[in-house]
Amino acid sequence: MSDFEELLSRLSNWGKWGPEDERGALNYITPAARAAAARLVSKGETFSLCAPFTGGQGPQQGAGGRENPQHFMTATGCDPAIFPLGGDAGYTDDFIGLAVQGGTQWDALCHIFYGGQMYNGFAATEVTSRGAARNGIDKVHAEFVSRGVLLDIAALKGVDCLEPGYPITTADLLAAEEAQGLRFGEGDIVIVRTGQMGTTDGFTDWSRFHGREPGLHYETAELFDSRRVAAVAADNSMVEATGHLKGYYVPFHMLALVNLGIHLGEFWFLEDLARDCAADGVYEFLVTAQALPITGGTGSPVNPLAIK
Repeated sequence: MSDFEELLSRLSNWGKWGPEDERGALNYITPAARAAAARLVSKGETFSLCAPFTGGQGPQQGAGGRENPQHFMTATGCDPAIFPLGGDAGYTDDFIGLAVQGGTQWDALCHIFYGGQMYNGFAATEVTSRGAARNGIDKVHAEFVSRGVLLDIAALKGVDCLEPGYPITTADLLAAEEAQGLRFGEGDIVIVRTGQMGTTDGFTDWSRFHGREPGLHYETAELFDSRRVAAVAADNSMVEATGHLKGYYVPFHMLALVNLGIHLGEFWFLEDLARDCAADGVYEFLVTAQALPITGGTGSPVNPLAIK
């Protein structure tokens, strides 16, 4: 048995919060935890952690049906009035279409399954053409408010961006804690910076997202579980490093989403926040990252805010 398979057989939160639970590790975020997180706000500055939804541009290449956001106008200031508003008033309108995991987003617990089961033992067949009857993003869309902790691994290594495929280890996470003078723990939303978003040249060049990417090694799932982390996000495509375990494409997803019920945030923009954290030495903040209440959704676009 490989070390990954050993972790897969040993780490589990199934049944921890009852047989009907669909919140997973978000159960660690209590009202008291949110109140404590709110008290972290001192400067009143906000940092959006969302990459822009620019029509036709982004990291997606159409694989698996995922397209970049589409944006088009349905009424403009150049058009004759479609609906009269009176008083010489006019209006503009537009439309956006996007994959729920096409940009900055949360993965719902129903997004990954193996052995025919998703988080808490629910059958994968609970997700049908009508959506997810179990573990959908609608069950937890308002829960993503807590203490956020940025672990800047690129800065720890003294680089703008980690090397393609670099697997961030437990040792790396602990070293970042020590260097930044803090400790992540129960109920936290841990945000990991690889530097990937800093390679896009103002969100115009996504080529670094089309090959191997740095990210978390699957072994780190055990640390997040032992610390009772509520959710994990990163500035890459998949949170985890790609292509470092033969025979498994998403080992960290399998451990985090399926076994432990830890929601994952992907494509988060961390460059502005990282610069501010480096300047004032404060790497903890209130994070609000509510998902859209998409009924039966396997994920949701999100505009996460870090408030310091």
